[in-house]
Amino acid sequence: MKRISHYRTLFYYDGHQVFEARDAIGGHYIAVLAGSELPDADKEPVREPVDRYLVTGVTPERLRQFRSGDLDLRSLLVESDRDERYLASAGVGIDQALHLEKLNTSLMTPGLLPDPGFLLHNRPAHDRVLQEARERNNLVIELIAEPPEAASQHRIGANTLAGMLNLMQNVVKYAYVAVTSGRHRSSTDHLLDVVVPAAAGSFRVVLASSNDLDLFGGTDIGRALPRVDMLFEHTADPQATLAVVREHRGHLAGAYLKLLRFLVDRNTGLTYAWAEPKSENTISHAVSHAQAEHLTVALSSVDRLTIENVVLEGTFERFHRGTGLWGLRTEEGHRSGRIPRHGPRLDGLEVGGRYRFHCDEEIQGVDVTGRETRRLVLKKHEPA
Repeated sequence: MKRISHYRTLFYYDGHQVFEARDAIGGHYIAVLAGSELPDADKEPVREPVDRYLVTGVTPERLRQFRSGDLDLRSLLVESDRDERYLASAGVGIDQALHLEKLNTSLMTPGLLPDPGFLLHNRPAHDRVLQEARERNNLVIELIAEPPEAASQHRIGANTLAGMLNLMQNVVKYAYVAVTSGRHRSSTDHLLDVVVPAAAGSFRVVLASSNDLDLFGGTDIGRALPRVDMLFEHTADPQATLAVVREHRGHLAGAYLKLLRFLVDRNTGLTYAWAEPKSENTISHAVSHAQAEHLTVALSSVDRLTIENVVLEGTFERFHRGTGLWGLRTEEGHRSGRIPRHGPRLDGLEVGGRYRFHCDEEIQGVDVTGRETRRLVLKKHEPA
């Protein structure tokens, strides 16, 4: 008996109405809710209704057209291979493998097919970013750079590409931390994957969210990107940008400033555009090399712009009187920092005691793996 597994939900309304599935060898299927039924009383003592799905095998290209909104659901089903039409019962939910039964009745049987005209998106995509988001059923970000090496050939330096991706990822990361009030500081929900490493035209890279859409068609990154848009909204006006960045002092401001400095150093501008499958339009912003230079000067003049206030709670481990270095064991692991020249004294603290350290934290560097070097400076402490 053939079995399929849920791959991703395409339409959810009080349940999984339409979802994409795969079989063991990667075959593509579309499953559409076709009502519910009571299980066989001889097999199931507790007779709760279970969802019943119409399942058809589909080609990747036709499935792509449906996801992008160019093909309606009824046409996708009707034009499927007659030998690849099934019924499946989700008695234990769609997270478990579904066993398929051959459809032994006409596809036109009342209650099986959806009405004509059901599209995942009511409006067609008018640009490539929104089209890409719908085809991938995921949030997509397009980055376009114009470094000097791209002037005559379609190329970009490996260090330039790696740096651009890393720094843009960090801007997204700290925008995500900001909109979630820091609750997901160690989460991976902000991560992006490169899905098109070098598209034609200006050097163009396409990224997608590492995580699938939620049941409502959104992503965690999609909730953070409007915060990124605010930083790039007034790139032609350093004072307006400065006012916005001041509202986001700390790691987000620091990540943005590092990206601008990188663009200046590599003599390139940057354009980005993003969309989710449910978006009506693509959102796009850009900063030229000249604008990056002006912004870098303006932002670099602001004292403590890139410093974040953090509070650590844990067990006091050590203190070196000569260097001023201290260590604290927290739930997230070992954290260490230093005391400024005229900072608080640690002479009375007991090793093994629990304390709360209030610190200034600044990210000093990011390597190619995304690992950050942070500097912690103690401002005050108190018993926890």
